[in-house]
Amino acid sequence: MDKSETTDRYDIDTQVMFPPATHIDVGAIAAATQPWWNGTLAQVNEAVVRLGVLEGDFHWHKHDDEDEFFLVLEGQLDIELPDRTVSLGPHQAFTVPRGVMHFPHARGRVVLLMVEAAGVVPTGS
Repeated sequence: MDKSETTDRYDIDTQVMFPPATHIDVGAIAAATQPWWNGTLAQVNEAVVRLGVLEGDFHWHKHDDEDEFFLVLEGQLDIELPDRTVSLGPHQAFTVPRGVMHFPHARGRVVLLMVEAAGVVPTGS
């Protein structure tokens, strides 16, 4: 399966859903969302905060110019890197440095927040 076939199954919304000074119920949004959804909740300065509801594998990719921060709220996310795998449970976080290939694996249903530059392409390169 090539990358375009894998990325077609992801529901990724890069439009900011909530303007500043808006109360956001992350738990309610996550509870109402089916896996492989990635929505941009808010923009904070030059970064965006995305909510992901995932299940299964994403694909190998990298972001040449942006770091990517993952904070798991529910479930277990394994981030496979070229030299190791980082396992994250609830309330654990990890930053993938720019230019580093990574392959997120959601072990069952995973809810997480991601913080990255506003112009990033979520599916990577």
